[in-house]
Amino acid sequence: MKLEPIVQSLLDTDLYKFNMDQVIFHKHTDLCGQYYFKCRNDGIVFTPEMVQEITEQVDHLCSLRFNNEELDYLRSIRFIKDDYVEFLRLWHPIRDYVTIRAKENGGLTVIVDGPLFSAMQFEIYLLEIINEVYFRMAFDYDKLRADAEKRLDEKIKAMNDGTYTFKFAEFGCRRRLSREWEDVVVRRFCQETQNCVGTSNVYLAMKYNVTPIGTYAHEFVQMYQGIDSIPLAYTNHHAMRDWYNEYQGDNGTALTDTVTTDLFLLDFDRSMVNNYTGVRHDSGDPYEWGEKIINHYKSYGVDPKTKLLLFSDSLDFDKAQQLYDYFKDKTKVSFGIGTFVSNDTYEEALNIVIKLQYVNGRPVAKLSDSPGKSMCRNEDFLDYLRRSVEYRLTRSKMNHVVK
Repeated sequence: MKLEPIVQSLLDTDLYKFNMDQVIFHKHTDLCGQYYFKCRNDGIVFTPEMVQEITEQVDHLCSLRFNNEELDYLRSIRFIKDDYVEFLRLWHPIRDYVTIRAKENGGLTVIVDGPLFSAMQFEIYLLEIINEVYFRMAFDYDKLRADAEKRLDEKIKAMNDGTYTFKFAEFGCRRRLSREWEDVVVRRFCQETQNCVGTSNVYLAMKYNVTPIGTYAHEFVQMYQGIDSIPLAYTNHHAMRDWYNEYQGDNGTALTDTVTTDLFLLDFDRSMVNNYTGVRHDSGDPYEWGEKIINHYKSYGVDPKTKLLLFSDSLDFDKAQQLYDYFKDKTKVSFGIGTFVSNDTYEEALNIVIKLQYVNGRPVAKLSDSPGKSMCRNEDFLDYLRRSVEYRLTRSKMNHVVK
């Protein structure tokens, strides 16, 4: 079964890839990274035919270049800078950086290894390819598509009849049913409801003249773990500082849980509270997290109603509405919703990720607020990171008691 090209534009990715890459381009071109693929579902089999199709799709991906229209669109985004756009005029995905092979048990190995400013760009493209190949070749795609259409109709009806009143951005690139289906989803939500404020997919934002949305991901904070001069428990501090220096508050939603929200809050001091427009939730209990953030704002005399809480952890519309009803009178609230809108069918969606695991040969890790989301290929490093975080948190509590 031969598929048409899945990725047809290098804009067909999440905005935060360009946001993060611009900082790396300006400040950290000496970093090299290794990314590893993982499927968190049990019993998933990638057949030899699927692996061959994935390989050929990646070959096609690496033949793509940005065209002038795409570059002009990136230049029109107020915080994307001209020198970075000119770099992208020269840049393209390099096939030698990607290794793809089948495992004997039906698993799939995908490794990206190269300069971080280039290697990091592969993540979304590869996930789009892997997910679409799997669903087109493992199931009757037409039946899945028909079921997805029915469910989308129901979602839009519920938004228009007032069942759902929250605002959200479509964050569905990486686990979408297909390229053509995400296109339908974004078009219909943006044109047929008042609830969708934009999409993380830069190509679809350009196509439908809606707002591209995104700031940074866990990998941005993780990469600082690979810099020798930065203590592990201070990576949030350095990441937020570089981000602010790059964007001057114009692209300012901070992700809290790369090395636990409690540690993040030690570095989310008065200057950072004022510099960032809000924070994003991606693990742990969202209600506890929201109250913790609101109290943190209040501790600095900041009105929480002037700040944004963006929730993005495995949401469906019912969960989002409940969170909105709870927090709407306390703060600004929005949502990033992905798989529930881009791959909602009678088949279970794949929970697939491609995560940064090494920087300049050193292991790095995500130590989130949900233990099951932690990911590291080196258990000794993960334990060391955990102890570093605990030590700083303990020392901070002791200093607070002394004061």
